Amino acid sequence: MTARFDEVVHAPNRLRICALLAASSTAEFAVLRDILGVADSVLSKHLKVLQDAGYVAISKPTGRGRVKTWVSLTAEGRRAYAGHVQALKELLAAPGTPVGSPETSNEWGLIQ
Repeated sequence: MTARFDEVVHAPNRLRICALLAASSTAEFAVLRDILGVADSVLSKHLKVLQDAGYVAISKPTGRGRVKTWVSLTAEGRRAYAGHVQALKELLAAPGTPVGSPETSNEWGLIQ
């Protein structure tokens, strides 16, 4: 796995979606919505971004009863999520003074 910061995965709700899906093989739309505490439209928007990137697969199997929407991470999505998590871990483990301490340099113009 290559550590790689991924802008698609990084958005908070998309990061949470990937984390939830990485822990299971598939999840139902309503379950994701309820866990995230967002509206259907918000979840749909984030899933569309992930789907367009090739990171999630969405299926609506037909059968008896109400049709449910199922979401799963693709192999590419699992790699992207794992690489993003690794990049975040490396960022946190970077040598130097912790951010927010008085000794931290302000070379990027950050307000501390």
